[in-house]
Amino acid sequence: MSDTSPKTGTTRKHTALPKAKILIEALPWLTRHHGKIVVIKFGGNAMVNEELKAAFAQDVVFLRHAGLKPVVVHGGGPQISAALDRHGIVSEFKAGLRVTTEDAMDVVRMVLAGQVQRELVGLLNQHGPLAVGLTGEDAHTITATKHTPEIDGKSVDIGRVGEITQIDTGAIEALLADGRIPVVSSIARSQDDGHVYNVNADTAAAALAAALGAETLMVLTDVEGLYEDWPNSDEVISRLTASQLEKLLPELSSGMVPKMEGCLHAVRGGVNTARVIDGRVQHSILLEIFTDEGIGTMVVPDEKPDEQGES
Repeated sequence: MSDTSPKTGTTRKHTALPKAKILIEALPWLTRHHGKIVVIKFGGNAMVNEELKAAFAQDVVFLRHAGLKPVVVHGGGPQISAALDRHGIVSEFKAGLRVTTEDAMDVVRMVLAGQVQRELVGLLNQHGPLAVGLTGEDAHTITATKHTPEIDGKSVDIGRVGEITQIDTGAIEALLADGRIPVVSSIARSQDDGHVYNVNADTAAAALAAALGAETLMVLTDVEGLYEDWPNSDEVISRLTASQLEKLLPELSSGMVPKMEGCLHAVRGGVNTARVIDGRVQHSILLEIFTDEGIGTMVVPDEKPDEQGES
């Protein structure tokens, strides 16, 4: 017995040690982010792949139990397109936005609040009574007016697509104070005509992050981050300032524009960091927040003049 016991003890120590090291590596980040609000825009492939959805829910619940205050904002492009097809409504896009007729808006509302949100709330609540779903309509959380984009110098009517004019964080803050995880669908109440609007989820997440005074905004997408010189290079820009991002915006692909504009709006609105991360990587949220390596692209505010002097 005396010969085998020490070996068993040694084996146990060795198998547990890597886990302990991982936890210790996370300690500075746990300390830094404790009690802070993190707004996460749920989208891309993570919304439709079952394993990624489950991993996302685990990550968000982990953040909550680690002392952070996660707020999830979601759209539902693929699900909306599928539902519109089933209802015989053609999906049309102009200026990168979905043309949303009155009939289409009924479907959008049903899918976001009745399907995507309910599924996500259910996944989170497998880990405890944590998640509560709401839309931007609830408690006047998101208010919008009609958005009329310009194409080739002409204003174009794209229906019930909204431009956010006001955020009321009261309901979300009450849920956070109660230890809940708010899950917000990107639908807004109208400021002026009693209807509802479909709003871009990236834009909604950024507006909420700024209004909540969030520590960080995280946007899940289907690329590794913002590329240095796409398509000539697949080098990802790991960090850039708001001014650097603003200069790059005109050169970006249409799909990245609302995400990066959202990041810019967030950090200009007082959010400390905004990150675009690869939602195709399991546990990408935890990798970004709690490790040295990090993944994706992080946007930070411009340095203030007194921070630019010699150290």
